[in-house]
Amino acid sequence: MRKSTVVSGSDDGAVRLWSIETGRVIAKWTGHTQHVWSVCWNRNDERVLSGSWDRTARVWNVATGNTILEINTGLDGVYTATFSPDSTLIATGGISSVGERIKIWDSNTGKLVAILKGHTWDVNCLAWTANGRTLISGSYDATIRTWNTSTWQQLAVLTGHTSSVWGIAISPNGCILASASFDDTARLWNLENSQPIGSPLQHAKSVNCVSFSTDGTLLATGCGDNNTYTWDIFAIIKGAGLINLLVSCLFFYLSIN
Repeated sequence: MRKSTVVSGSDDGAVRLWSIETGRVIAKWTGHTQHVWSVCWNRNDERVLSGSWDRTARVWNVATGNTILEINTGLDGVYTATFSPDSTLIATGGISSVGERIKIWDSNTGKLVAILKGHTWDVNCLAWTANGRTLISGSYDATIRTWNTSTWQQLAVLTGHTSSVWGIAISPNGCILASASFDDTARLWNLENSQPIGSPLQHAKSVNCVSFSTDGTLLATGCGDNNTYTWDIFAIIKGAGLINLLVSCLFFYLSIN
């Protein structure tokens, strides 16, 4: 299903399924009462997860459009919701007046599994590593944090951005993290040691989102100047003198081509 369709969230509270071939709406799912900030497919493409400003996360049956699970997160608003790689868990992030900005849930029952505390402001984005062992969060407090998903303890704090982090993405080989910030930069990070790779990637205005190409050789960034930019990952790593990381990326590239 995912290969031929795309899912979106909207200001009107609806979740829509679109045909990539025709560009038309296939289905419109209603239930949220406020803006839908986040949508995510599960592993087998049978379910979609959405997170909304109405404080809930919903799991939808793609075939029927019915809500399978509604989670009242207790957040003051949900910015981001994402399935774990094996689809057994859901992570939600957002605004919390009591500091409980990241919560982990059982994706079948909706039972609360863990609360992750550390960020001092809203959590805007979340991403799991492919092996599911680490959860990564980006926040309005300008930090990125990594979490051990076995113990739910914080592993590291990645600092360098000077304004809110609004997007994160993990490279296909799992070695590099990219982040997008309102400080007009994107950054690359070495996930092995949580250190930055090279200099910040400068933009004219705030950077809202980042995404790697499927082979990991390019990074795309979306900027507030209404442009999208692409960056050569190999050139950035080579320029930073990280030969071991470059070799790892090259091996991955050769293995899929």
